[in-house]
Amino acid sequence: MGNSPRLEQLLREGKLYLTAQDAIALALDNNIDMEVSRYGPLIAEWQLERSKAGGPLPGVPSGASQAGSVASGQGIAGSQAAAGITNPTSTASNRSSNATISQVGPVVQTLDPSLSMATTFTHTSTPEANATQTLTTNLVSGSRAYSGTFAEGFLTGGNVSVNYSDHFLNENTSTDVLNPSVAPAFAVSAQQNLLNGFGIALNSRNITVARIGVETAGLNFRNQVSSVTAQVLNAYYTLAGDYLDLKATQDALDVARLFEKNVRAQIDLGSAAGSDLITARSQTASAEESVADSKAALEKQQLQLKSLLSRSGSTDPILAAAPIVPTDQITIPERDDLPSIPDLLKEAFANRPDLAVDKANERSSEVSARGTKNGLLPTLQASAGTSQAGLAGTSPAGQANPYYVGGIGTALGQVFRRDFGSNNAGLVFYAPLGNHQAQADFAIDQLQLRQTQLATHKDFAQVQVDIMNSVIAMQQARAQYEASVHNRILQEQLFAGEQKKYAAGTETPFLVTQQQRDLINAQSQELAALVAYSSARISLDLTRGTILQTYHISIADTLAGGGASK
Repeated sequence: MGNSPRLEQLLREGKLYLTAQDAIALALDNNIDMEVSRYGPLIAEWQLERSKAGGPLPGVPSGASQAGSVASGQGIAGSQAAAGITNPTSTASNRSSNATISQVGPVVQTLDPSLSMATTFTHTSTPEANATQTLTTNLVSGSRAYSGTFAEGFLTGGNVSVNYSDHFLNENTSTDVLNPSVAPAFAVSAQQNLLNGFGIALNSRNITVARIGVETAGLNFRNQVSSVTAQVLNAYYTLAGDYLDLKATQDALDVARLFEKNVRAQIDLGSAAGSDLITARSQTASAEESVADSKAALEKQQLQLKSLLSRSGSTDPILAAAPIVPTDQITIPERDDLPSIPDLLKEAFANRPDLAVDKANERSSEVSARGTKNGLLPTLQASAGTSQAGLAGTSPAGQANPYYVGGIGTALGQVFRRDFGSNNAGLVFYAPLGNHQAQADFAIDQLQLRQTQLATHKDFAQVQVDIMNSVIAMQQARAQYEASVHNRILQEQLFAGEQKKYAAGTETPFLVTQQQRDLINAQSQELAALVAYSSARISLDLTRGTILQTYHISIADTLAGGGASK
């Protein structure tokens, strides 16, 4: 929240001496709106990173989802589950489902590969009202469940998963053929969307939109830099004009006071009437009022410029007490040498960041519309998978087939040999009758796209009006300035002539003061035309998109907080 060191470096003897380029650099360093805008490109980069991961976010199973779970055929509970018998006090598997996130259009596969592992240790005591199978009224079991899954989605609209699980079970019953026992399993499965959700262009739409968002964020930042630069320049040159206006009013006050002094002297000599002093005093009072107004206008303009140059504004005691002294004055070249209107339009179309943002938003809408268009298609999914299981353990009574007697190595051997392999393949077709939701989403997207295209067309058409208005404003300001300079020179000559006539005693004080008012008005009109030309020139640079090049501003340095280049 602090200001850059550049601000203190420009303070000399309690005053802030600034060139126009210094003012721009300070604003780009310290202006809070600029600092807020610097976050836009950073956020856009991370949004692109998020889009590259796909989505929605994968669910994470809780540890309780496999508590007490056993493989089919393993132990008492597994045997009951394999036989289709469910014991209300015992559950072979307790699974929880994850929440799904809905979005308009097909959901993009999760593109980041994921690895999930879970380990659960369980001890259960189950009352057995019918002890025929267990030969005990209290079935005590200890189990360990291990599972691991690797999954990855692809931009084609498919995904692959590899799963491994292992269940260990030890029970206090003599009826188990294998006790303790282990039951590992390994499975590979794949799924691919063939209609709804199919295609790289479709599933990469969010990534494409995010890339356009990065581009748009940079353009918006450039637009903010241009806007702040124009604000600072207008405030700076208005302040320079206020200093000139204050000097002119002070000079007029000095002349009025000198004239009042001369009238007093002539009254003392008896060559002027007492009523002439009232006229002279009136002119002095009017000049003093003009000076007070000029000082107030200058103070207000300094406050406005300080708010643009500093994050703390006038609350900073050092900056609050330091008057700003602009060292660059407003100058009007002999000729403007402007390109033709068609060439100015070409410059604006090529350089204006806001117009580029309009085109980028249009492209983003077109890319997003791929999702709702594809959403009109029915769902057709193809899936295939293979799995293999194993089972081994200790046979206390020697009743088990020797093939199953052993430990985890015996069971894994069965898995890798595919002694108990299973395969599956299938197609799933789903078509909502009417499909009104997808049709509505598609229609809304298309209508909004048309709105965006019309708004873009309007903005481009408005550029020609803005260019012509800026050129006319410059021409008008130049003509007004040239006329006001000529008028001010004439008024100076007339005022000097009236003063000479009054000194010779052939003119009244009223006519002298009237001529002085005309001179002051002519000076004010000249300064107003000078500031108007400066504002029109800055507006034209902003409208044609060349203000950054004109004042040598580096976007890269500004984004990094370096301000304008020297």
